[in-house]
Amino acid sequence: MSVLKEFRDFAVKGNVIDLAVGVIIGGAFGKIVDSLVNDIVMPVISTLLGGHIDFTNLFIVLGYIPEGVPRTFDGLKKAGVPIFAYGNFITISINFVLLAFVIFQMVKVVNKIRLLDAPPPSPVPEDVVLLREIRDSLKK
Repeated sequence: MSVLKEFRDFAVKGNVIDLAVGVIIGGAFGKIVDSLVNDIVMPVISTLLGGHIDFTNLFIVLGYIPEGVPRTFDGLKKAGVPIFAYGNFITISINFVLLAFVIFQMVKVVNKIRLLDAPPPSPVPEDVVLLREIRDSLKK
């Protein structure tokens, strides 16, 4: 069997195609959650904390800042100054928690739909029912 034929057989399998579709949709969904966190959740949290706080600009400078470099997250990163960017970590952590929660809810819904579409269990044969009754009566 040639390598190309093996690869074709692998790539055409349903699981690989499903995985590719999942990765593409997941990437798009990740952008939606990013926007939700950065444009909706974080502004509300910063307002509740007493002002408009840009979490990405919460950091501690760990090195020397050259003259003329602005004391902003982007400016220090571009200048190569080491910074402890805990605000960016907070934003990404909230992003992860929200994404995980939404995916959890989606899986719950899909599982409920699968249970509704599942065929009803087949009835238990009469001899099995009789054996169970005998077993239960012997336990007493």
